[in-house]
Amino acid sequence: MPRGRTRQAAGSPRATTAVPPADLDFTLDRNSPVPLYYQLARQLEAGIQRGTPAAGSLLGNEVELAGRLGLSRPTVRQAIQTLVDKGLLVRRRGVGTQVVHSQVKRPLELTSLYDDLENAGQLPTTLVLHNAVEPADGEVAAALGIAEGGGVHRLERLRLTHGRPVAVLCNHIPEGLLDLDTARLESTGLYRMMRAAGITLHSARQSVGARSAGAGEAERLDEPAGAALLTMRRTAYDDTGRAVEYGTHIYRASGYAFEFQLLVRP
Repeated sequence: MPRGRTRQAAGSPRATTAVPPADLDFTLDRNSPVPLYYQLARQLEAGIQRGTPAAGSLLGNEVELAGRLGLSRPTVRQAIQTLVDKGLLVRRRGVGTQVVHSQVKRPLELTSLYDDLENAGQLPTTLVLHNAVEPADGEVAAALGIAEGGGVHRLERLRLTHGRPVAVLCNHIPEGLLDLDTARLESTGLYRMMRAAGITLHSARQSVGARSAGAGEAERLDEPAGAALLTMRRTAYDDTGRAVEYGTHIYRASGYAFEFQLLVRP
């Protein structure tokens, strides 16, 4: 959880059966100039990306893993710490070292982060940080096609997977478009709520960028100040051409990527 927060996010995963060292297959080259800890970290990271061990699994005992591979405990510990720093593993007191998740790769399509995380088996949870009607500033008014100063519903949410922050989502919705109940927002995705209200999402205009995290953003995302962030701005439209959402989101670059396919023009 982010430092300094007292509210506990619901839906934190339960530990699953530990992955014994014998089930993990590593090939280390002791003659390589690449440090052994780094070789081990890279191979373990590749396995996590493939889903072996799966998210939520407990990594085998550090002592057993070191003994099986003929490595020192400090070497194994350094490899594990490398993946802890990347957000792929987490050390839980009284539980052990647990696989958190592989990097989330989100397609550049008109989908919601909640649906993408759930489809990827990432156990999404949501903490609503702000939910109120406010006057639209110039940027929001232009994106939604409303008068500046007109009422707009501003949402700010922290999205987590396996209890760890992934993104801070800020969304502006035209006032009166749908019921934005906080409890529902914490149990499901915004686009699901729109679909349930009969709103058909049709298209969007979106831009993706990157920048460094400010102090407040880093605290919310449980990252060091200055850490790399991915950014996304999106205006979504329904099937009548009406703008129904303007979103500005930030994502932890260490655990998140946008993925898309490029085609050659004939």
